[in-house]
Amino acid sequence: MTTVRTATPSTARAINDRLALNLLLEQGPLTATELRGLTGLSRPTVADLLDRLQRTGLVAVVGERGEQRRGPNARVYALVASRAHLAAFDVRSGGVSLVVADLAGRTLASAEVPVDGGGTPGTADRIVRTLLDVAHGVGVERLHTVAVGAPGLVDPATGRLQSTGALPAWHGELLAALRELPGTEVILENEVNLAGRAEYRVGAARDRDTFVLMWLGHSVGAAVVLDGRLRRGFSGGAGEICFLPVPGTAGLPSAASCEGGFHGLVGSAAICELARAHGLPADPAGDAAAAEAAVRAALDDLGTVGDLDAVDDLDAVDGPGRAFLDELAERIALGAASVCVVLDPGCVVLGGEIGRAGGPELAARVERRLAALSPLRTEVRAGTAGGGAVLAGAVLTAGDAARRDLFGEP
Repeated sequence: MTTVRTATPSTARAINDRLALNLLLEQGPLTATELRGLTGLSRPTVADLLDRLQRTGLVAVVGERGEQRRGPNARVYALVASRAHLAAFDVRSGGVSLVVADLAGRTLASAEVPVDGGGTPGTADRIVRTLLDVAHGVGVERLHTVAVGAPGLVDPATGRLQSTGALPAWHGELLAALRELPGTEVILENEVNLAGRAEYRVGAARDRDTFVLMWLGHSVGAAVVLDGRLRRGFSGGAGEICFLPVPGTAGLPSAASCEGGFHGLVGSAAICELARAHGLPADPAGDAAAAEAAVRAALDDLGTVGDLDAVDDLDAVDGPGRAFLDELAERIALGAASVCVVLDPGCVVLGGEIGRAGGPELAARVERRLAALSPLRTEVRAGTAGGGAVLAGAVLTAGDAARRDLFGEP
């Protein structure tokens, strides 16, 4: 026999409050009448919840609206975005990017903190001081939630960062220092997973509940979203496609190095080497910025992008740019095919510095080559969350956590 549980009055109030708060977050300032229309709640219920939310400091009257009604002007209510503040980090080996945001996710301030070499014993403290100085500069005295995107595996059971390579010691020291901030929740997530969350919520995969983000930068990785949920795997290693054995590399990857894996084909150093082999300029440094510049140089050499829906228009232009992009697309498609025949995501988004630089032109070439390798129909899109995708995903993650706490969400 099925047991039907009836919501208690307090539960019903909490549900109604969350509904109204999320609408104010998504839609912006609303009148009570507009809230009634969007929620379907009665006039007394909406009046009660607005009064209750004003007392908690989550909602405030921000003006009046009366140009289309007779009688007294209608009050306009808005979420008090200053009720809590967030911070987000994109942690790399050469430093960090950080932002301070309000409860609605609006950026209030940002900073870049470079770190030379492997850092020094005071590196983590210097970064935290910068964060606090930036926050105080915009009147923020306390951070409710900080979300940190970092390379490596984040163990789902312990929340600890585990390296799949040689990460500098200051990464772990920074996390420890952030966790000492009073009254602040610190969330650690793999940086590619955060970029995937940004593409899902505000980027190229907004209309998909199942897709894979392939991050193409200094190294490569993937974020896997299935049925609207980010999948991390047993040990947090879902998406570590840099270790994927593929043809075309000098050897095989090992437990300690991804050099013989997919990374060896499409990591930034490999892309720079490929560009030079095709007669294109590429900085010998072989970092992500150099690889991005090489891809842009290839597109410049192509001369025209024609109709982006017709790849044949691109193929009509001969030259080193075309040959380079063709071979790069072949390499990317090898890794994408391996992912697609296992997960069948239906959509692959190319992100990171290389995906962003290649844009729709590179995505179209990868899609065509992928169709020849896999029987599973897969759309390939260029990421649109931009160069700040990791930070954007971190802000979204911190905001979700803060709102769960303040809105009482499950």
